Amino acid sequence: MNEPNKIQNPESAVPKTPEMNDRDFINDILSYEKYMTDSYSVALNEASHEALYRDLLAVFNETQKMQRELYNIMFKKGWYALEAADAPKMQQTYQQFLNYMNQFPHQGPAQ
Repeated sequence: MNEPNKIQNPESAVPKTPEMNDRDFINDILSYEKYMTDSYSVALNEASHEALYRDLLAVFNETQKMQRELYNIMFKKGWYALEAADAPKMQQTYQQFLNYMNQFPHQGPAQ
């Protein structure tokens, strides 16, 4: 059954067996890449040595790029679905963001 707010490509078939299939492998790697980008982000915040920071940033960017490529593969194959946000929900979230912005010490949107 196709849900009206669901955005998804037709799902590519994978074998329904106890062994891992392509979807399982890609999903496992994607989860690991997400974990790694979170970890590198923490390391970047903590790095005090400039050369180390630049090296970590390069690795972080490559890891983030790979994570995005894996997501794109899963979405293209119909293994990753998104939920479409309706206009009122988006407006509510935007208004909430603007209210948070008013609490910042600077005036106006972030530059």
